[in-house]
Amino acid sequence: MRLSLNQATVKRASVPEVVEVCVRNGIPAVGLWRDPVAEYGLERTASLVASAGLEVSSLCRGGFFTGLDQRLDDNRRAIDETAALGAQCLVLVPGGVPDRDLVAARARVASALEVLAPYAASAGVRLALEPMHPMFCADRGVVSTLGQALELASPYPDSVVGVVVDALHVWWDPALAVDVKRAGSRIHSYQVCDWVTPLPADVLLGRGLPGDGHIDLVGLTSLVTDAGYTGYVEVEVFNEEVWARPFDAVAADLVARHATGWEPVVDGGHDRLPVTP
Repeated sequence: MRLSLNQATVKRASVPEVVEVCVRNGIPAVGLWRDPVAEYGLERTASLVASAGLEVSSLCRGGFFTGLDQRLDDNRRAIDETAALGAQCLVLVPGGVPDRDLVAARARVASALEVLAPYAASAGVRLALEPMHPMFCADRGVVSTLGQALELASPYPDSVVGVVVDALHVWWDPALAVDVKRAGSRIHSYQVCDWVTPLPADVLLGRGLPGDGHIDLVGLTSLVTDAGYTGYVEVEVFNEEVWARPFDAVAADLVARHATGWEPVVDGGHDRLPVTP
């Protein structure tokens, strides 16, 4: 099973609790967030995850480059934390538009990568730039398409700077199939959830569990797999109703959905996609 549970999906779980949930439900990987890791302790978290036999599919998050200081020192710390945890990548959220100058904001993302990519390479850390749905452009995501993210990553080796394919943010894009294929080995993280309507007042919390909304996750998984991605399928859901459920109930639900709807299955050496019942 290639499932990973992003800690945000069980938002109120501490580091020990999310690790225990993964172990109890047979989930082999976890996506961690920096604040709860800092609360529990970086070294303690690394030791706990390793002793549990889990992999860290991602660390969330670095980025927010578009302010005048570009948060470079904080991003260096995030890179160090990613290395200490042995996480497969550091997710970078680009940042929003602080001053109505969208062109300058996007330029600051590029200039931050110029500084941070060599630092990440020296630490053995992969940076994963996350394009975000255009509705988040103002406050958190001036990189709006996978194509834009790939252009920003292109000056660097794909082993250093890549992209996140997050279903919520990219499913609408008419160029998605072409750009996923073009991304290839630059896909450092694949995150899934679903687009549910009506959206809540806080659209950030409009992510549903996979299968509850409008996204063709089987088709998207097929695109990502055909592009050569062999990493974890990480479920990242921001949703008040999901957060109110018991942690194990959410995890067990995801395991069941993952096995029947959007998990590439190896059959005779070739990936195939199961039919959703």
